[in-house]
Amino acid sequence: MTDDQNRLLKPWGFFFVFLFAALSPANAHPESNPYGGFLAGIEHPLTGLDHIVAMVAVGLWGAYLGAPAMWLLPVVFPLVMAFGGAIGVLGGPIPGVEVTIAVSGIVLGLVVALAARPPLWAAAVIVGFFAFFHGYSHGVELPHTANPFTYAAGFVIATGLLHLTGISIGLLTRWPWGQVIVRTLGGVITAIGFAFFFGFL
Repeated sequence: MTDDQNRLLKPWGFFFVFLFAALSPANAHPESNPYGGFLAGIEHPLTGLDHIVAMVAVGLWGAYLGAPAMWLLPVVFPLVMAFGGAIGVLGGPIPGVEVTIAVSGIVLGLVVALAARPPLWAAAVIVGFFAFFHGYSHGVELPHTANPFTYAAGFVIATGLLHLTGISIGLLTRWPWGQVIVRTLGGVITAIGFAFFFGFL
């Protein structure tokens, strides 16, 4: 890892650790905290394993593909996710949301495990497609007492942190042993996706 990459990732790493330390069940519930919309938005992606694995996989895949995908995919995901979240808040019916979220873990894990290198536009379409369903799920689960805008800001920030976590790990691919670790993580993510798909989790 270069000095520039270290300087870029270290502040995010400290913030990510601080975020996990700061969040607790006592202050993450919107019903009991005036800032619950924002905190609930942050908490939701960080406590749902199905969301975590997909978002980390996006970062892993982006890092494996290298620039500009490393930065484009983690931007596409929250942008499209925010749109899906807005549709969820409005209550537009979308069939097969949970199944698609499970499939996102399978597919995004597989592209990492198989070291897939499609054209950048195709990778963006794949990521954007699944991002919509993750966002819709967030929007539907929006607490009634929460401010939709602060909740959305919270889950977009948490999503970005999960992407950065994936990118940080994905940078290990510059070494042969790191490629083994990253592709193995892709296999683990795929297995988790199948577990959700068949209802084991």
